[in-house]
Amino acid sequence: MSRIEQAFRGKKAFIPFITGGDPTLDVTEQLLYAMEEAGADLIEIGIPFSDPIAEGVVIQEANERALAAGCTTDKLFSIIKQARQKVSVPIVFLTYLNPIYTYGKERFMERCAECGIDGIIVPDMPYEEKGELSDVCKSYGVDIISLIAPTSKERIRMIAKEAAGYIYCVSSLGVTGVRSEIKTDIAGMVKLVRETTDVPCAVGFGISTPEQAQKMAGVSDGAIVGSAIVKMAAQYGEACVPHVAEYVRRMKEAVDAACIKERQEQQDE
Repeated sequence: MSRIEQAFRGKKAFIPFITGGDPTLDVTEQLLYAMEEAGADLIEIGIPFSDPIAEGVVIQEANERALAAGCTTDKLFSIIKQARQKVSVPIVFLTYLNPIYTYGKERFMERCAECGIDGIIVPDMPYEEKGELSDVCKSYGVDIISLIAPTSKERIRMIAKEAAGYIYCVSSLGVTGVRSEIKTDIAGMVKLVRETTDVPCAVGFGISTPEQAQKMAGVSDGAIVGSAIVKMAAQYGEACVPHVAEYVRRMKEAVDAACIKERQEQQDE
């Protein structure tokens, strides 16, 4: 069983996202340890890039800070390889096609495998073009995490059919960022996925409060949070680790509460 399968087995997953190298690479390493200890089931790390088109202002600025601080893909690989000696939860990269091709896709996936990266999310790679990376990913045991969005509609089943690892269900149109309310019919999207595959479906984009996390996890297999955590890195800088850890702990409790509620409802039926 893969690490990603274990992350969702018998529970709902809480998945925090951080931008690698923000505020520093040393803090990124400390965040990995702290977030796992606080209950993170899987961790997503953004590779800093000058043109992160799927990201809102908060994560764009984090990319700029990380690049200005000297973070490179090679340095990030080295930190993750070091952290992997202690971190047992799955780690997934979020990146774009340009950095992968600039690095060399074969070399990139080889380094992913060497550092214990379990999957990659590539927001600017349409489903129809995943063949660009699928063979090399498969040969190195790296899952391509598929994205489904409110606009996917009739394509949801098609995307789900070939999904691996988990499916990233985008809750809202537009770019990443904190939202006060999520109005998309997430339950309907997840239902279409579950009619097609057993691959877990986690919801991201816009989740920032325990209440939102519990609600989204209640209709899916997990909740993904990025901008709210990245904001803490911006606010507290190198002192952000305990603040992020406490936030992850509260969000994990909310996701666990959704799981307990679902089990009770199943028993009552």
